Amino acid sequence: MDEVKRVFPFTLEWRELLVAQKAARDQLRRKKGIVCPWVFHRNGAQIKGYDKAWRSACRRAGVPGRHVHDFRRTTVRRLEQAGISRSVGMKLTGHKTESVYRRYAIVSKSDLEDATRRLDEFATQITSNADGTASVMSGK
Repeated sequence: MDEVKRVFPFTLEWRELLVAQKAARDQLRRKKGIVCPWVFHRNGAQIKGYDKAWRSACRRAGVPGRHVHDFRRTTVRRLEQAGISRSVGMKLTGHKTESVYRRYAIVSKSDLEDATRRLDEFATQITSNADGTASVMSGK
């Protein structure tokens, strides 16, 4: 099976996290002489599994029962809310078909309320013309 490679640019928050994690790793080398090739590690050793730590972290954060895969849904939802095009969103998340991507694009009640609020705002910009057509005021 061919490995599919993706490009996912770092957000500023991710960049800061990775820079801080690398600094902690470099400090481990300076203070304890441990040469570690991994940015994320356990005291210089490779992390081979994180299930127990993940469950514990979720419990401490007050969100027990979450799965790592839940972040994929959160990411798709945030991409949709930010107005990122589906084709770009699919590239970022690795979805190959729009039908699967749409399964992750959950629409909430607040999304629907926001849409109707935006429609109301848009409606106030519409004026009727004498010839029966409508125009949208630019609002500028």
